[in-house]
Amino acid sequence: MLKKKNFFKNFSLNIKKLNNNLKKTKKIYQNLEKDINSSKISFLQSYKKKYNFSFSAQTVKKFSKYKNIIVLGMGGSVLGAKAIHSYLQKKIKKEVFFFDNLDPNLSFKFKHLPNLKNSCFIIVSKSGNTLETISNFCANLSNLNIKNKVIFITEIKNNNLISLAKKYNAQVIEHKEFIGGRYSVLSEVGMFPAALMGLKVKNFQNLNKFMNNKNFTNSLIYNVACIYTLNTSGIKNSVLLNYSSKLENLCEWYKQLVAESLGKNGKGITPIISSCPKDHHSILQLFLDGPKDKFFTFINSNEKAAKNKIKKSSIPINMKFLKNKSLEDIIRAQFKATKNVFISKKIPFREILFNKNNEEELGMIFSFFVLETMLLAQLMKLNPYDQPAVEQVKKETNKFL
Repeated sequence: MLKKKNFFKNFSLNIKKLNNNLKKTKKIYQNLEKDINSSKISFLQSYKKKYNFSFSAQTVKKFSKYKNIIVLGMGGSVLGAKAIHSYLQKKIKKEVFFFDNLDPNLSFKFKHLPNLKNSCFIIVSKSGNTLETISNFCANLSNLNIKNKVIFITEIKNNNLISLAKKYNAQVIEHKEFIGGRYSVLSEVGMFPAALMGLKVKNFQNLNKFMNNKNFTNSLIYNVACIYTLNTSGIKNSVLLNYSSKLENLCEWYKQLVAESLGKNGKGITPIISSCPKDHHSILQLFLDGPKDKFFTFINSNEKAAKNKIKKSSIPINMKFLKNKSLEDIIRAQFKATKNVFISKKIPFREILFNKNNEEELGMIFSFFVLETMLLAQLMKLNPYDQPAVEQVKKETNKFL
C-alpha cells in the first residue's frame, strides 16, 4: 500500500531543493525515532501493542450485549472511530451511529433510531467540558432512560462529564491527559468503540513494526520531503481525491489532523476533500486547469467487484463496453484515467491504495499520517499539539452565552 514509487514520481521537483529537504527530513526522523523508542512522545505509546487501555475486558463484555452503539463527541473525540467504522463496516454486525455536530433536529433523529432501548451511549470529551457535546447530551439524552447504559470517556478530574456520570450511574473510561484529541484514534477514544464493534483492537497498534519496515520509513521520509518542498514552493493545498465511500471519514480525520496541527503562525497546509467520481462533474475542471497551488492524494480501496454486473439487455446501443462491468470496475477505470491525465499535465500527486481492508492496514495509515504531520511540523518549525486560535473562539462564544 505504501510504496516510495507511489509518491510524487510523476512531478519534477527542484532536485537540489528536494535533496536538501531529504537530508533534513532524515535527520529529523532519526531524532524522532529515538524519542519514540525512549517513550519521550507520550501519546505515541497508544500506537504500540504494549499500550494498556484504561478499559477492561469486562467493560467491553458488559456493553457488547447492546445491538446499537451511539457515539457523541466533537472533532478528534469521534472522527477516528467514524473512520474505523466506515472502513471496516462489512466486519461489524452492530448498528453504530455518530453525532458530532450541533443539530436542532437531533432529538427527532434519536427518537427514530432503531432499537433505541437496545442501545448503549458513548460520550467522549477529553476536557469533559466540550460545549457542543454536553449541549447535545443535555438536550437530547436527558429525557431518555439511559441509566447504566452510558459510558463517558474523559479525563479523571473535576469536569462536567464526571458530574454527569454520577447522575446517570455511568461507566467512566479515562482519557489520558497526555493524548490530544486528534491523536487519540488508537487510544481509548477510538479503540473502545472498536472493541464494542467486535474488531481486533490490538491489530491496529503496530507502530514498532511499521518503523522497522524500510518500505514504510523510506516512503514516509521521501513523502514528507516532497510535501515540504512543494509547500515552500507555494503549493500549500492538499487535496484528497477519494474514490471509495468507505474512506470518506478517514479523509475527515486527516483534514482535522493536518489543519489543526499545521495551520498556525501564518503557515500551514489546507486539506480539501473531493468525493470522486462525483466531483469529476464539478471541481475537477479547476484541479486540472486552475491555479497550480495544490498537490493531490489519490485514495481508493481495491475491493472485489460486486457480483451484480450490468446486463447486456439494459445497456444503450452505443455503450456496449459496459457489458458485464460492475460499478467498481467503472470507478477503477475513472481512477486510472484521472491519474493518467494528472501525469500528462505534470500535476503533483501521490497514491494510497488499500488492499487488505483490515485493522492492521488502517492502523498503518493512521500511523503514517500522524508521523508525516509531526515531521512536517518540525520542518515548518511549528508546534503540532496546540490550537490557540480555536481556544479564542471558545472564549468568545462563552461571552455570548
